[in-house]
Amino acid sequence: MAEKKVVATNRKATRDYHLESRYEAGLALLGTEIKSIRVGRVNLSDGYVQPRDGELWLINVHIAPYDPAGRYGHDPLRPRKLLLHRREIDRLTSHVQERGYTIIPVQLYLRDGWAKVEIALARGKRKYDKRQTIAERDAQREIERALKERSRRR
Repeated sequence: MAEKKVVATNRKATRDYHLESRYEAGLALLGTEIKSIRVGRVNLSDGYVQPRDGELWLINVHIAPYDPAGRYGHDPLRPRKLLLHRREIDRLTSHVQERGYTIIPVQLYLRDGWAKVEIALARGKRKYDKRQTIAERDAQREIERALKERSRRR
């Protein structure tokens, strides 16, 4: 398997959603967009995926304009087509329409020079779910501190 270089991560994804299944998708990009991605000027935090006309589109993902392109650059927030197999598109679209799921970008990375985005089928967390996740993380941190302190005493 080829090595992947992670360019951007959506840290809000695991905090705000239960991620159920993940898919790797290619992106249809302009030349200035891929150059900007290689420099690492991408923000996934407000992005989502929307089905339109039997295709999936990446919406509201900010890829900063590539400065050397000047006025021939791209629109930073333009919708970008995702490249997936037909079966995957149909499966994701049916989940979104029937069961109240959403599709969000989790990670954008480069693999063999190609830009790929990892998308996840997600269900939104309620406020009490978020609090429970935070409490579990804090409890785990306390356990690790206690074990570390105990090992120092010996």
